[in-house]
Amino acid sequence: MSDTDLPDIHALHRQEQILDHIHESVITMDLAGFITSWNRGAEKLFGYSAAEAIGRNVLFLYADENDDDSSFEDAFLEHGGREMEVRRRRKNGEVFWASLQLSLLRDDDGEPAGLIGFLSDITERRNAAEMLRLHSRIFDASDEAIMITDAQERIVSVNPAFTRITGYSVPEVMGETPRKFSSGRHDAAFFAAMWKKLLETGYWQGEIWDRRKDGEIYPKWISIGSVRDASGEVTHYFSIFNDITDRKRAEGRIHHLAFFDALTGLPNRSLFNRLVDQSLIEAARTDLYGSLLFIDLNRFKPINDTLGHGVGDKVLQEIANRFRACLRGADVVCRLGGDEFVVALFDITSRDHAATVAQKLMTALDDPIIIDGRELKVGAAIGISVFPEDGTDTETLLRLADIAMYRAKQTGPDAFAFFSEEMNRRAVDRLTLESSLRRAIERNELLLHYQPKVRTVDGVVIGAEALVRWRHPERGMIPPGEFIPVAEETGLIVQIGNWVLEAACRQARQWKDAGLPVTRIAVNLSARDFSTGLPGRVGQLLARHELDAAWLELEITESMLMHNTDKVITMMDEIAALGVSLSLDDFGTGYSSLSYLKRFPIDTLKIDRSFVINIPGDSNDCAIAGAIISMAKQLKHNVIAEGVESADQLAFLTSLGCDEIQGYLFSPPLPAEKFEALLREGKTFSA
Repeated sequence: MSDTDLPDIHALHRQEQILDHIHESVITMDLAGFITSWNRGAEKLFGYSAAEAIGRNVLFLYADENDDDSSFEDAFLEHGGREMEVRRRRKNGEVFWASLQLSLLRDDDGEPAGLIGFLSDITERRNAAEMLRLHSRIFDASDEAIMITDAQERIVSVNPAFTRITGYSVPEVMGETPRKFSSGRHDAAFFAAMWKKLLETGYWQGEIWDRRKDGEIYPKWISIGSVRDASGEVTHYFSIFNDITDRKRAEGRIHHLAFFDALTGLPNRSLFNRLVDQSLIEAARTDLYGSLLFIDLNRFKPINDTLGHGVGDKVLQEIANRFRACLRGADVVCRLGGDEFVVALFDITSRDHAATVAQKLMTALDDPIIIDGRELKVGAAIGISVFPEDGTDTETLLRLADIAMYRAKQTGPDAFAFFSEEMNRRAVDRLTLESSLRRAIERNELLLHYQPKVRTVDGVVIGAEALVRWRHPERGMIPPGEFIPVAEETGLIVQIGNWVLEAACRQARQWKDAGLPVTRIAVNLSARDFSTGLPGRVGQLLARHELDAAWLELEITESMLMHNTDKVITMMDEIAALGVSLSLDDFGTGYSSLSYLKRFPIDTLKIDRSFVINIPGDSNDCAIAGAIISMAKQLKHNVIAEGVESADQLAFLTSLGCDEIQGYLFSPPLPAEKFEALLREGKTFSA
């Protein structure tokens, strides 16, 4: 070696030292691909020492024998370099991905002399990128809706399933919050509990009802999670949900099959027992009565046997519909099986109510059932047990009602019987009374008595309250407290109310013809009377009897004013427009709002007798009576006190400014002829 070659040797040595300090793998090759240098980075990357690598063709590092970069040789020669991602194999056989940058090495004349390659392991980066691509494909292809929000709950990403389920496109929801989809079905407490769990554990799942773009409310099962950064701060929330509408429907069908009779749609024995058990607990807590009615159909078996089960099924379906129609929403009717039904009554204040319902159920079977052109007639025997008198559990009450049903069968083909003999007797008496009351109007057994109303300032009789009485041909006079409740329950009160209005107007016409002065006759109305047709009916009555409206006053109770208030006020205005006076009866015993009172076209407030009976001895009753009178004066209403029976009561009420009184102190209710005599006599009363 000449001295002139030494600088080149030193230069090569420095070059090797520089290459060894480069962390990346650096390999140089001649143009045929034989390795000419191999730095420490290459040793670390491939596991081969420089001695093992230098002089070998670079192909031994390729992952596959058919990998060949020679196709790029022309590109190197033309452009001077190339960058690519390649697969290489380490000494231990492990294959990895590397980023390869190839550049040409040129000699002093600028001619290609070799190649230099820079390699770095990019396996983790490629794996991460592949994972991102995989996640993206899963995100887009998922059947579950996925929504991602930032820490302020603003939506930053949704997948195609989200748009399919909700109906919203991506632009329509970006930047919005999930509150955009709220159905309004969940209260603040629900969301407070959800966020508490989410913030404590980072996860919540459950059922939520949301609203689609078209307004449809639907159920979804949703999982919500939070994403935190290295410092523990929440950066994002994600939610994954499914539309579970079909599942809910399926659950509903399964529930229906498990708890409802497939033929009639009524609750089956299993559901019935659960409902009754719950109702018994509530009835015991509130001291209310309950009752079970065990119903066995009569004459059903011959229909089923003769005409076939198809016809029998239709009969049972019709009977189920009829039973449902004559019960309250709170009552429960169940088909036990075959031709046996059972009805549960709860939230009833009177045990006698069960007898009324039993009669309704039997009446529902009066009309023939038309099946395929045939008129089919069935009846029923009904056994009744009463809670808590006969038992306090469902099984006992059902068993005793079943026993009572067989007793009813012995009584007659279509009848009902209570398990208690005493209840049986009372039920029979009640039915007898109802039956007699239905015929009382036809037989002219009802009559009116008139209790005078007296003006306190001068003691003059200025009117009377018409009170219905029943003169039974066998029992004599039956007290109103005995037959009015029956009339209310059975609906006969409407017929009786019509009769009272007619009779009162007829009597007023007679007194007018007899030359008596105008005397206001007050008629009590029930809630059933107070219907939209009432103003027209009153107008027709006055016209038919050629009677001035000053002769008539209608008394209504507070409870009648509290339902459909605007509708009631309209009717009252129509009645007032006829010139008929309106009186608010039993004031202070109901639940009317004083804010409504000023809107009602009332002429008179009537102080209930319960506030009068203990005055002036009871300071509370005195205060209430005084407040009512004072308020009536402020509203420019007349005020009358009923049930006045002592001079002290009269004196106290007069001192407060009460306008009128009625009660036994002046006169009990009188037959028409005696009241007429009182008017002709001109009897007065003075405080």
